[in-house]
Amino acid sequence: MKRTDNQSKFDALRKEFSTFTFESQMIKREGGTLSLAFDFNLDDRYYFRPTLEIPARPFFDWDSISEEKLQALAFQIGMTELVSYWKIACPKKVVVKPFALTEKQKAFWKKLYYNGLGEFLYLNGISISESELMIVQSERNQEFDKVVLPLLEKTLVPIGGGKDSVVTLECLRNAMPVTPLIVNPRGATLNCVKTAGYNDDEFIVINRTLDPTMLKLNAEGYLNGHTPFSALLAFISVLAAFGSRSKYIALSNENSANESTVPGTNINHQYSKSIEFESDFRNYVAENLNPEVQYFSFLRPLSELQIAKLFSQCEAYHPVFRSCNAGSKTDSWCGKCPKCLFTWIILSPFLSREKLVAIFGKDLMADESLRPILEELNGTAAVKPFECVGTVEEVNACLKAAGISTGSVTATFAKVPEPVEGPTVDEILSRFNTNHFLPEKFEQILKSRLHV
Repeated sequence: MKRTDNQSKFDALRKEFSTFTFESQMIKREGGTLSLAFDFNLDDRYYFRPTLEIPARPFFDWDSISEEKLQALAFQIGMTELVSYWKIACPKKVVVKPFALTEKQKAFWKKLYYNGLGEFLYLNGISISESELMIVQSERNQEFDKVVLPLLEKTLVPIGGGKDSVVTLECLRNAMPVTPLIVNPRGATLNCVKTAGYNDDEFIVINRTLDPTMLKLNAEGYLNGHTPFSALLAFISVLAAFGSRSKYIALSNENSANESTVPGTNINHQYSKSIEFESDFRNYVAENLNPEVQYFSFLRPLSELQIAKLFSQCEAYHPVFRSCNAGSKTDSWCGKCPKCLFTWIILSPFLSREKLVAIFGKDLMADESLRPILEELNGTAAVKPFECVGTVEEVNACLKAAGISTGSVTATFAKVPEPVEGPTVDEILSRFNTNHFLPEKFEQILKSRLHV
């Protein structure tokens, strides 16, 4: 992805706009449906109102949660949403009105904003330290309440429509009560949960809307870029966990998500999927909301390669899963992006060329136009793609295996350097990373699927 020198625009906008304000939030309970809205204000010139709707389900019990507790849970979502709107002009001061924040809480949010915007800052050519990025001020003395509620041995599994969440769902759904959760349903997410056998009233839907004023300002040339969506998903999942009385939230972020996108830096497209964020988030929830909630990534011990092997065995999902962001609106594989090429490569040790062509609609390894993307994936280029893709060593292990077995890689991409020395596919498949937060019973389920 091309970098732009927007430092001067950044500096000019910070002079023009001084304050971003989180004015208020609204909660409405009606017919079992929970609706949230957040009011943001940029220097009394632009106003934003993003919304969230959670349609009624038989297992939700919103009415027995007090208004104060719901306000506390909603506030965390608002604090995460605001960074998408703040980044339009990046004013130096952020004023938070709904609740007071302690210094420790402010530090959590400032770290999340800074690291979650790492890609945004890098691609816009903006140089600034975490301490300089913003000042967060509270205008109220009242802190939000903790949320003390009984939680049951139930698990929420957010579904993104790709191979990773399918593996989590398949590993867990026959071992315990599991409820899938989907933000803004689309073809692949709906098809995946229905392939798993869930009816419409058996999974959670979150309808999130962006304020059109933000989209208008983006089109007019204000600052734009990647924000930490997975952090927003984390706080939405906590709200849904309390509504459904679920103790566990099992994400599908793999060990590979910890690798920096820009080598030698902390800039990571997947920061809010990393073990660092997961640790910070767990501590924040335990200290400020409820220590009973267990948020963790079920796939954290695994590499993308190990997940691909497990997914290759989930044949019912092969026609319906989608990992392509470019094709998400049309529920298709674009066949031209890093996600498409990476998914082909990581599945190639386990699925035949014929099966891969059936999934993607063409032979991606025969497409010469994908050479620059391959060079980003295999470490030949200086920077990895700003996408949720696996590590360089995983890609090279797959390329080496494909080149040795069929010659397809060297024949197709003749000028691409041979994969560098590194672990083989079998060596990577034998690993089990112990740096994770899986409760013991979840770890045992995963190990049993891996035959460890």
